[in-house]
Amino acid sequence: MSSTLVTRVIPPIRRPGTRAHRLLERNLMVYRRIWMIIVSGFFEPVFYLFSIGIGVGALVGEIQLSDGRLISYASFVAPALLAASAMNGAVFESTMNVFFKLKWGKVYDAILTTPLQPLDIALGETAFSLMRGGIYSVGFVIVMAAFGLVESWWGLAAVPACLLIGFAFAGVGLAATTFMKGWQDFDLVTLVVQPLFLFSGTFFPIDVYPPALQLVARLSPLYHGTELIRAATLANFDWSVLGHAAFLLAMGTIGMTIAQRRFHRLLLP
Repeated sequence: MSSTLVTRVIPPIRRPGTRAHRLLERNLMVYRRIWMIIVSGFFEPVFYLFSIGIGVGALVGEIQLSDGRLISYASFVAPALLAASAMNGAVFESTMNVFFKLKWGKVYDAILTTPLQPLDIALGETAFSLMRGGIYSVGFVIVMAAFGLVESWWGLAAVPACLLIGFAFAGVGLAATTFMKGWQDFDLVTLVVQPLFLFSGTFFPIDVYPPALQLVARLSPLYHGTELIRAATLANFDWSVLGHAAFLLAMGTIGMTIAQRRFHRLLLP
């Protein structure tokens, strides 16, 4: 009588977050057929640059920097529009698209039947937002350079700065999405994003505000992102750059931590 030895192969246990690239791969496969949606987001800041930076800039004249240099209005506005583009791309990718997958499409419920964990979902969606923002950033920096709006090779640092802005807003966007109950809640997203776009030193220096409003403006994450990119494109660095970067990094980390815990509570009750 012979006996057969059956060996069961147990797959290796992986830490949560190590399979986030699988969700990124899934998103790339989906957008492969609707790539125009991604490409179309590049044109909005370019149109703003042509209409406001160059058109209105011809009427405004020059802007004086903190170091005394005079620059064109287009050179002042362009970095802010780049920062706003990174903000908008990260916010809407991490809110509207994620909300549909979470509440309506039930995509994440299906994903969690695989070895992926809530942390993989949070990291994967953030990575996709950063990749999308990175595409916009590279294209916009090329447009800026073509119009002579980049002062030195330090302008290349605007791309990682945009990724940092995207990380900050994507983290907060993911966290906020987990608390949303319906599509009407996106009115609140617009209510937050629009003032940030208009009053974060985007179109004029915040020094024109009264002191109290200057303090409020300095609390805006888009202000920190705008100043970070201006430092790169205008080669105007000082120690405040570290503070701007730390603010955005802390914002994204806190948002991601909350988002991961909320995903775990909602998807694995």
